[in-house]
Amino acid sequence: MRNNPPKQSVEPSSAAAKEWAKSKFEQGKQSVFSRLAKLIFHRGFFISLALLLQILVLAMPVIWFSRTISVVYFYIVYVVITLAAVLHVISSRCQAEYKMAWVVPILTLPVFGGLMYLLYGGNRLSARSKRKMRDQEAAIKRYMGKASEETLAALDALGGDAKTQSAYLESACFSPPHSHTETTYFPLGDSMFRQMKLELERAEKYIFLEYFIIQPGKMWGEILEILERKARAGVDVRVMYDDLGCLYTLPTGYDATLEKMGIRCRVFNRYRPVVTLRLNNRDHRKIMVVDGNVAFTGGINLADEYINEKVRFGHWKDSGIMLRGDAVWNFTVMFLSGWDNVAGIREDFASFRPSLPVGDVVRDGVVQPYDDSPLDDRPVGANVYHNLIAKATRYVYLTTPYLIIDDDMTAALCVAAQSGVDVRIITPHIPDKKLVFQATRAHYPLLLESGVRIFEYTPGFIHAKNFAVDDRYGTVGTVNMDYRSLYLHFECGVWMAGSSAISGVREDFLATQAMSEEITLEKAKQMSRNKRLMQALLRAFSHLL
Repeated sequence: MRNNPPKQSVEPSSAAAKEWAKSKFEQGKQSVFSRLAKLIFHRGFFISLALLLQILVLAMPVIWFSRTISVVYFYIVYVVITLAAVLHVISSRCQAEYKMAWVVPILTLPVFGGLMYLLYGGNRLSARSKRKMRDQEAAIKRYMGKASEETLAALDALGGDAKTQSAYLESACFSPPHSHTETTYFPLGDSMFRQMKLELERAEKYIFLEYFIIQPGKMWGEILEILERKARAGVDVRVMYDDLGCLYTLPTGYDATLEKMGIRCRVFNRYRPVVTLRLNNRDHRKIMVVDGNVAFTGGINLADEYINEKVRFGHWKDSGIMLRGDAVWNFTVMFLSGWDNVAGIREDFASFRPSLPVGDVVRDGVVQPYDDSPLDDRPVGANVYHNLIAKATRYVYLTTPYLIIDDDMTAALCVAAQSGVDVRIITPHIPDKKLVFQATRAHYPLLLESGVRIFEYTPGFIHAKNFAVDDRYGTVGTVNMDYRSLYLHFECGVWMAGSSAISGVREDFLATQAMSEEITLEKAKQMSRNKRLMQALLRAFSHLL
């Protein structure tokens, strides 16, 4: 019999094991200290600390006042300030749920709650901001133009509902519809990224980028290489990003870095150490325009998780749309008006308008890009969704990363389902924000009781913001179904009627549904008493998240 040699042990010796464990422990300590140091010395930490100190300064006079005067006088002052704050909340144009979320802390935190609302709640504008907003609106009105007779005829052919929905958008945000525009829907950021690079390589005159998040990595690195090369070739390259959205993804002074490369850059609403209402208003839009001929939008930011090069919350399911043709002009004007507002300049937008031969563009239904500003008291994004739900007769398929909706939106979805419309919603199964995820789930039961079907995308996180309705209407854009996106952020989207991209949205929805878990009413109600209490609290205060 052949004797096999003894197997070599793969286990380290006792001394080696101890040394290895010590090494790993030291690496872990260094990693923790490194992350902690990075956090402490980041500008976001100092700004947040400054904001906290301001809040404490506000609290100190209240504490001093309560201890130095009689209880009666303090009570009178408390009642006056609280009453003023409550009346201000009630008389504001905010949604009822947002008002209620603020009334509770105002009534329970003497004086301080009212002061916090007056400083941070609502959406008031300074005289300077109002003037800039009026100038921006005037520029949009001047350059957007009106719908052509051919487009109006196309809307007539699609039916009365199409014309009324389109008319609302043209009236509310001055964005006309277009009939000479080709649409291409992308069910994943991975595929849209490839097309974005192809179109950037073709740029001859200008490239405009406006994004909520930009983060160094494969996606941004490859795009930046093209931008720098095009800028050297004389192409007008501009980048605008939101400061809070990029607070922990871009280094301080990154705008100056881009400027040195020949890329013009502006930072939207810089995150400053001052308690101000403007902290609420972020630029959540995602826009890429190339030569006025091609535009991209959707949920996809310029960071690696959006193209699944980096795994954060499982598979990242996102979507976007590319336009080629006349409707790109709407996005060009959106970008330029926002750029000029931030930069404090005025340009002749007409010089950026391309001359596209009509015969070179496919007629693909009616396409109407729109934007939504939180400063004009016109919740365009919310109203687009309301109109789509109200016009549905067969189905409404929608995807959203967050489902934190007010009573009006809840009622619209419930009424549609109770009227026999097939209403289906897909949300994430793996959350990016746990509290927001629980607030989303807190909205399930009422919808499920009315016949709405809800699915959670089990492979990961779904970030797409899409509607498909009756094979006739649809929208792809940046507007989440939560309060911040619907009422506080700058957003954009593409409304479509009779376009080929609508079938793409529908087919993508059904394919995504097949990979999702359906949430029944029984599942939604299977939770402990503590969890039910937490969800009740989250639902009450979800509009402040």
